[in-house]
Amino acid sequence: MRAVASNVNPTVRRRRLGQELRRLREQKGMTAEEVAERLLVSQSKISRLENGRRSISQRDVRDLCGVYEVEDRRIVESLMQMAKESRQQGWWHAFGDIPYSVYIGLETDAASLRVYEPQVVPGLLQTQAYAEAVVAGALPEASAADIEKRVKVRMRRQERIRDTKNPLRLWAVIDESALRRLVGGKQIMREQLEQLVEFSRLPHVTVQALPFAMGAHPGVNGQYAILEFPDAADSTVVYLEGVTSDLYLEKATDVQKYSVMYEHLRAQALNTEQTREFIEGIAKEYTRD
Repeated sequence: MRAVASNVNPTVRRRRLGQELRRLREQKGMTAEEVAERLLVSQSKISRLENGRRSISQRDVRDLCGVYEVEDRRIVESLMQMAKESRQQGWWHAFGDIPYSVYIGLETDAASLRVYEPQVVPGLLQTQAYAEAVVAGALPEASAADIEKRVKVRMRRQERIRDTKNPLRLWAVIDESALRRLVGGKQIMREQLEQLVEFSRLPHVTVQALPFAMGAHPGVNGQYAILEFPDAADSTVVYLEGVTSDLYLEKATDVQKYSVMYEHLRAQALNTEQTREFIEGIAKEYTRD
């Protein structure tokens, strides 16, 4: 079993534990369906345990190790300790039920993030006023308290961008429609675009605008993000946000396809200097209210 660092958050701990359990199953030559039959549980439970989308109890680990005939007690104890730690709470749990908590856990531990955003400014680069307007517009039936909670979480996530010691390496390709969509009013838009330019000057942040004039491009199917992690044991994840559920892709072939698409987007987008000039030009179009 690979050595695992102790300073990881519960979401990443679940992923690593799931990867180890999948490896043990494959070494035993068993399918998820066969394991489920042995333990009298559903196949979907085994799949969720292995992909890290479900919390893993120490009993789950004990039962699975029994099925896989793991004889080394040190391995069993190590996996059970990982299960215990995976059930701890991350900082985001203090805000209550957050629909995209799995993503937040991954983002918190990621070393780099590549995102394509066709509709709005990426959340990590939003001002508070812009974020409030975006959330309120996207969730018209949400209560004021729920909107406030989501915005607070978004602002808390930005600490990775502002962190001078361990910043998140962010590369954002933003469609012109996201820069021109009037969210919250002219003053809010101007302030948002001005902040976007300021963020783009940070050494670990790259922003590229994708003008309408570029025509059709590989991002026409919608927003997505690619998360990479500092530990080689953690596979790269492609995140696709949905209305009622999110999709996480980890297969090497899927990650490769989205990575190639992103390279095409970066090639078609304006370079960083052109992007700043482009955004500043749009900002000037908004006169203060």
